Amino acid sequence: MAVIDLPLFAMLRTRMQWHQERQRVLAENVANANTPGFRPHDLAPLQFDRAQPQSGSIGLAQTEPGHIAASGNASGRFQASQFGGYAVRPSGNAVNLEDEMIKVAANQMDYQAATTLYTRSLGLLKTAIGKR
Repeated sequence: MAVIDLPLFAMLRTRMQWHQERQRVLAENVANANTPGFRPHDLAPLQFDRAQPQSGSIGLAQTEPGHIAASGNASGRFQASQFGGYAVRPSGNAVNLEDEMIKVAANQMDYQAATTLYTRSLGLLKTAIGKR
């Protein structure tokens, strides 16, 4: 098993990809702040539990046409969250720029924390094997 295939690194990579995708969604919300009828979107929080398949693990096979297909984040897509409660302007737009910018800033800080943890974990492994 390669070092980058360790579960910690796989989870951090997934987390960073989630933050990248969330940044794209939030930027789309800000870009459409004046578009009539536009509703803001966001991603559902990322869940790391034992039910999700990890990279390199054995997945479910659909052996009969009546079986439900396996789901997971293997496709690189993340679930969009369904939420409401925003005040809708007369144009039908529900984007609140202040809320979106707060989400963007929080997302950026979380992404930076994940990249720092990833970098430091690699450094720790290099120290452990005597490469530093």
